[in-house]
Amino acid sequence: QLRLVESGGGLVQPGGSLILSCAASGFTSDYYDIGWFRQAPGNPENERKGVSCISTIDGKTYYADSVKGRFTISRDNAKNTVYLQINSLKSEDTAVYYCAAGSCRGDFTSWGQGTQVTVSS
Repeated sequence: QLRLVESGGGLVQPGGSLILSCAASGFTSDYYDIGWFRQAPGNPENERKGVSCISTIDGKTYYADSVKGRFTISRDNAKNTVYLQINSLKSEDTAVYYCAAGSCRGDFTSWGQGTQVTVSS
């Protein structure tokens, strides 16, 4: 059974940094592409937006334009974990962040429960 668990969220001041973790079980994280998504407060569920993805085939990484240069996705296959480092946090980064397993082409089949990131002074 595929299972993803996010952690690392919290309350951070603008300009701060966080590292989110996505721990995988029931499969190895190098078998699926892993994507990170976020859902800002007040948006309906279908507004969950992709921010980054890492390919299992070649390790290629993808980023939404809004986060390029501030977000870094990486994976540690030995720990079956994918990370999302977020630097220079802005208030508009406030959201619930989810990781998902599937394909960076856009088909994700398994989701974690999310971790809240709040950027506020």
